[in-house]
Amino acid sequence: MVDGNGKNCHKVQVAATRKTMEERERGWRRRGDELTRIEEKKENNGESCHKVQVAAARKVMEEHELERRLTMAAISNSFTVKQGFFLARPRTPFLTPSSASVKFTRCYAAFANENREYVIVGGGNSAGYAARTFVEHGMADGRLCIVTKEPYAPYERPALTKAYLFPPDKKPARLPGFHTCVGSGGERQTPEWYNENGIEMLYEDPIKDIDIERQTLTTSSGKLLKYGSLIIATGCTASRFPEKIGGNLPGVHYIRDVADADALILSLEKAKKVVVVGGGYIGMEVAAAAVGWKLDTTIIFPEDHLLQRLFTPSLARRYEELYQKNGVKILKGASIKNLEAGSNGQVAAVKLGDGSIVEADMVIIGIGAKPAVSPFERVGLHTDAGGIQVDGLFRTSTPGIFAVGDVAAFPLKIYNRIARVEHVDHARRSAQHCVKALLSAQTHTYDYLPYFYSRVFEYEGSPRKVWWQFFGDNVGETVEIGNFDPKIATFWIESGKLKGVLLESGSPEEFQLLPKLARSQPLIDKAKLQNATSVEEALEIARGSLQGEAAV
Repeated sequence: MVDGNGKNCHKVQVAATRKTMEERERGWRRRGDELTRIEEKKENNGESCHKVQVAAARKVMEEHELERRLTMAAISNSFTVKQGFFLARPRTPFLTPSSASVKFTRCYAAFANENREYVIVGGGNSAGYAARTFVEHGMADGRLCIVTKEPYAPYERPALTKAYLFPPDKKPARLPGFHTCVGSGGERQTPEWYNENGIEMLYEDPIKDIDIERQTLTTSSGKLLKYGSLIIATGCTASRFPEKIGGNLPGVHYIRDVADADALILSLEKAKKVVVVGGGYIGMEVAAAAVGWKLDTTIIFPEDHLLQRLFTPSLARRYEELYQKNGVKILKGASIKNLEAGSNGQVAAVKLGDGSIVEADMVIIGIGAKPAVSPFERVGLHTDAGGIQVDGLFRTSTPGIFAVGDVAAFPLKIYNRIARVEHVDHARRSAQHCVKALLSAQTHTYDYLPYFYSRVFEYEGSPRKVWWQFFGDNVGETVEIGNFDPKIATFWIESGKLKGVLLESGSPEEFQLLPKLARSQPLIDKAKLQNATSVEEALEIARGSLQGEAAV
């Protein structure tokens, strides 16, 4: 890798190497086309001999293709990082095509039989979308292995706190209905899909150790996996109450996977009084689901209002009123001293900091999550954002190791800061971007626009279905338009620029406008926006500012 005064020289070397490889590739493709034409003509005499010749020629071409991919990967890995931090790599001379092929081919040849060329650790959204991208590039069959602690193929995890928790008479979601990649309109990747595409799946055998120097993973069952390239897609684990205050009592639930959701449903079937701890996404979605079961439901959280990290107090009040209309009791600004057990050992009550008691025969804890970095701490963590530190191509400080999704601390280019984003949209996009960079000459850095959404009260018979979307950054002053019947919109404005926007119950066309506004950050007339008499008018004003920005 070259930096500083050698920067221009490095660019020339990269360009020259790319040109050479592109010329070789054109030659290989011409030869491949020629072989195909010859093969079509040889249908009678000498057919067997000809097939042997063609097979031998194709093998040579495949070796050339491997050389090309590995060289381009070497080129990609040679760039410095310019997104706020630098990931140290061995300062070795730039690899020419011949030296790259010698170094990397020897490494891959060692893994050609029992070992794995690519390994993904994790079984959530990122793993599923990464697998699809490997398949799209023709690099999955016999080369890719996915290791997951769950007994299921990768699935769309957000369903677990939404439709999965619907009562039996409300058409709840169940596997295989929400395997990836149905959440984005893609193909449903069932276990059979992985088998058909030659992807090795190791179920219920999480990774317990990594030897970075030997490029070896050890699973809980003792299985050793050597890898050529490793993608860490382990996501997050639920934050838990300490055992000493009742965090592990029977009837206390956390939700991160299908097993958690199944246990929660069993309790919902028997429960009468439910307490949800936490006023964020999980708390709001689980409480809405409990309403569908017609249960006595209470939400308890220490903040001043629901979803404090995004909602304004005024916006939160609208949603709090909606929950209360659905029979949910809300205790905000409340601390919890401990969870108390009944005579049968099951959780029976929540004791608050002021000494008051809230009865409950089941408690769901939704107080956030922590990046699942173990046992990959040595790869390099980001102290502020948490998670594994990566660059704009999701490369860690260790060559050949990548991290994507919730666990990755990456450069949020649009706002020039390092962030971890716990959201399905980022899980999908980061996985796809990482694999494309790994398998091709793609060198443009990830440019993510923060996006969050939630859908609640969507089950059949609900008097009001709620669906909001947010794009951008919630900084600066806010302008709120609409009466929540059903629409409401909140605009965040900083230094005259529109930085973020949230819309409830918008039309498809209106929702499609939001990311355009948030990414462009146009100058907007705040006074004009405040005078809008409807959400539709406010969005047209915002659209006009977008068009005015383009005309400048």
